[in-house]
Amino acid sequence: MDKNHSLKVGFSFGFTSGIITTIGLMTGLNSGTHSKIAVIGGVLTIAIADAFSDALGIHVSEESENNHTEKEIWISTISTFLSKFVFALTFLVPLLLLELNTAVIASVIYGFSMLGLFSFIMGRKQGVNPFKVTCEHLLIAAIVVFLTHFTGAAISKFLNC
Repeated sequence: MDKNHSLKVGFSFGFTSGIITTIGLMTGLNSGTHSKIAVIGGVLTIAIADAFSDALGIHVSEESENNHTEKEIWISTISTFLSKFVFALTFLVPLLLLELNTAVIASVIYGFSMLGLFSFIMGRKQGVNPFKVTCEHLLIAAIVVFLTHFTGAAISKFLNC
């Protein structure tokens, strides 16, 4: 393993997790609370707590393989944290500029676009069908958005009975 591999591991994990977790959280909180403050607070929480959690998860995972140097492990750890933290924060832009429902829709489109582009490029670099890889990843993201939206709505309905 080398430094570039460690960077790729951390970046790809943090970037992908940042998209899926943030749009899932945003759609769930929006449908459950309809509160811009709650959604903004959720995004900030994801950017901080989940970025640290994912970074530690990568750190422990890389350590458990017992075939990486300490430097490689820390490169993966730091790149996971930074990519998730920074990318999750980008979802604040539409929240600060747009009405809540519009911001959530724009964020889902933005997240799907970034995930689709990343997946397509990754598939091409790996020499596999990039459309298949992209569709797989976007299907998973769509399932997350669907489930979190309806979970938030169900919780809201249950608690407001």
